[in-house]
Amino acid sequence: MIADIGYGLNAAGYLVLLLLLFTVRKPGLAKYLLSLATLVTMLWSLSFVSVLSGPLDVIHLLQGDSIKQAIWLLFIAGCLKPDFQNIWQVLRQPATLIALSVPLVALVLPWVVRTDITWHFLLQTLIALEVLILLEVLYRQVGDEQWAYKPLAFYLGATNLFEFVSYANATMIAQVEPGFIAARGYIYLLMLPFLVIATRRIKHWGVNIFISRDVVLHSSLLLVAGIYLFVMAALGYVINYLGWSWGSTVQIVLIALSMVLLATLFLSNNFRTRIKIFITKHFFANQFDYREEWVKLTNVLANTDQSSASVYHVALEGVMGAVNYDSGALVKKQGGRFTLVSNQYFMPLEQAEPALNELWDYCERTGWMVDLEEYRSKPFDYEGLQLPPKVIEDTELQLVLPFIREGKMWGLALLSAVDRPKVSLNWEVRDYLNAVTNQIANFIYFHEAAQSLAENAQFAAFNRMAAFVLHDLKNVLAQIDLILCNAAQHKDNPEFIEDTFETLHHTKARMDRMLRQLTEKQVDEAGVDATHILSELISDVIAQRCQSHQPLPVMQLKDETSVVVDQEKFANVMYHLISNAQQATPDDGQVDITVVLDAERKYQLIFIEDTGCGMDDEFIKNRLFKPFDTTKGNAGMGIGAYDAKTYMESIGGYLQVQSQPGMGTCFTLGFPIE
Repeated sequence: MIADIGYGLNAAGYLVLLLLLFTVRKPGLAKYLLSLATLVTMLWSLSFVSVLSGPLDVIHLLQGDSIKQAIWLLFIAGCLKPDFQNIWQVLRQPATLIALSVPLVALVLPWVVRTDITWHFLLQTLIALEVLILLEVLYRQVGDEQWAYKPLAFYLGATNLFEFVSYANATMIAQVEPGFIAARGYIYLLMLPFLVIATRRIKHWGVNIFISRDVVLHSSLLLVAGIYLFVMAALGYVINYLGWSWGSTVQIVLIALSMVLLATLFLSNNFRTRIKIFITKHFFANQFDYREEWVKLTNVLANTDQSSASVYHVALEGVMGAVNYDSGALVKKQGGRFTLVSNQYFMPLEQAEPALNELWDYCERTGWMVDLEEYRSKPFDYEGLQLPPKVIEDTELQLVLPFIREGKMWGLALLSAVDRPKVSLNWEVRDYLNAVTNQIANFIYFHEAAQSLAENAQFAAFNRMAAFVLHDLKNVLAQIDLILCNAAQHKDNPEFIEDTFETLHHTKARMDRMLRQLTEKQVDEAGVDATHILSELISDVIAQRCQSHQPLPVMQLKDETSVVVDQEKFANVMYHLISNAQQATPDDGQVDITVVLDAERKYQLIFIEDTGCGMDDEFIKNRLFKPFDTTKGNAGMGIGAYDAKTYMESIGGYLQVQSQPGMGTCFTLGFPIE
């Protein structure tokens, strides 16, 4: 009776596998041979059920095993090469003919020659050994695909090792142990899952079996019950092996434990859910191909311009495309009010607004997504969420997805399926949508950060432009002040009048330049480069712009050559540095300007030396060339030295500073000679 149950269950298992194989539409020799082997194994199991075929005799046993083993040998031979197109190509192989010859002899021998039974047992032993040898050849030649073939090796290796041991033992004692025969059905049934796993892993077979998720998930209680029975059986075996007996105390304890276990399974929704999620995560293929979904989302987010409306529209398309919905909206909360930043075929926001405050607070507090379809039937899954019943009944809204980054919520995606199937938020969909919303949240945050950075850059450019304009304005006022200071003394001098008009003309040109900068909102950095003698330009700067401060600078010319510079910018640089030297030097001090040619290094050098207060190394390193950092208070803008250094570097020159507190300062300007 026990043997009949084992063979019957085994036949049912192989019948299920055969039906699954019949559902695979992709043709392939491996599929056909595997289907044939599965069918033969199922019929083999049924032939050993005594209720159907009567008492088992030795000839029946040997014939059934020979046929089954021959088909499995043919299946293994068909797997030795992946390019077999039909069964005749397999049968023409010498290895196949040699392997099949042994089961063929075992099948025909009882009807041709009368021999001792031990020879028949020996042939079955050789057949099992053949399967093991071919299996090893197959496993070793698959190379990098050994991981895929490992379950097949476990299945055929375990079953045929059992056959080998059984028939080797039968050869020794001239009979098959009844226990081996009774156990075979259970052994084959226990090994069947490895065969199923092999069909899933070996891709070129063309077999891709899926088992319904609902079947396994709804069978989680059965799985736990089976584990419980296995533990009970193991305990019973240990107790019997040790010669103990089942006392009433042990029975009461086990019964109590089983009652607690069953109560936990039936009453704990969380426990059952955890078991279902564990089974689904570890024993099923993913619902989504994450590589394809990620590429699709990346392509969607890449197709956008820099405007906020376009970015929000693309973000909404990305989250809607993730679940294949056709209606949705992106909502932000600004100043206590909800703002619709993007929508596509969505209901008026006023219809969803009564529930938005509660949904916003719940999503911000928990970070969870909300499925209003699930909330209607299982509100206890959303602890702390209280929505008005009338709103829930009337709204078409289904999914509420929060966009959260670094613990702060940006907004909500509100989705509904109008003409599309609705998505249920199981664990895998939640994980997938979490990845999607995180990516889209980053996309939105980076866009908004880029916009903010661009605005700050515009303000910085405007401030920089204003600083340079004010600096030039201060210089213009210094020129006008110089004219007014000398007007009373030289107003009757024609040369002074001529110089005054020339200075006013120059001042007007500078004022026009500043007005143009204010109008165009940018610094006019374009200049006219030409060949100049620097000593002449320096003399003009000293005469026209540096006469209102003491001490008056003195220029010494040693040797020079012409240099290509922008006259206006060079004059500004020299004025900034000379003026700073004058302001840092007492009236009885000295400001010397020396022009020297460094022919060896091909630089025209200008030294501006003063006997002023000097600077320490820390000030030179950290503050001297830092824009808008000044020691003059409201009298300075802090951009003179910065502007000089920037200009020198732009023309390929350099600006160096040597200074000591109380000892004065020397600026060295090196202009490249072309």
